[in-house]
Formats: sequence, C-alpha cells, structure tokens
Amino acid sequence: MNTMMIELVGYVGSILVVVSMLMTSVIRLRVVNSIGAGIFTVYAWIIQSYPTALMNFCLVVINIYHLARMYKDKRKQP
Repeated sequence: MNTMMIELVGYVGSILVVVSMLMTSVIRLRVVNSIGAGIFTVYAWIIQSYPTALMNFCLVVINIYHLARMYKDKRKQP
C-alpha cells in the first residue's frame, strides 16, 4: 500500500470520528464513531502505532456494547 493511500485511510477515519461528534442522535453518533474508530484502528495498525490502534479498537467495542444495550432496552419497551 503506498503512503498516499495509507494517509487517506487515516484522514477518512479521523474525519468520521470528528463528524460523529456533530451528531444529535446518540445512536447515530455511536454508529459513525464506530466506523471511524474502526478505520482509524486499521490505519494505526498499518503505521505500527499500536497504542493508538488499541485505543480505537476499545472505542469500537465500547460503542458496540452500548448500541447493543440500547437495542435490547428498546425491544423491552411496549
């Protein structure tokens, strides 16, 4: 993978994480943030920035956990 393509992956992930903070819906925020953090995890892994990859991977896991909880709670409501 060439350097320009790698940088593009990093920028896309970063932009999605930032854009997610503009969301008014918590669900939309968590979905967009998960996608951005997932892409940024891949980028960090490629550039061998393992602490950054681990942090973003943890963000993805946390977001998925909360999304699943929200989905479960919503299904319980009549």
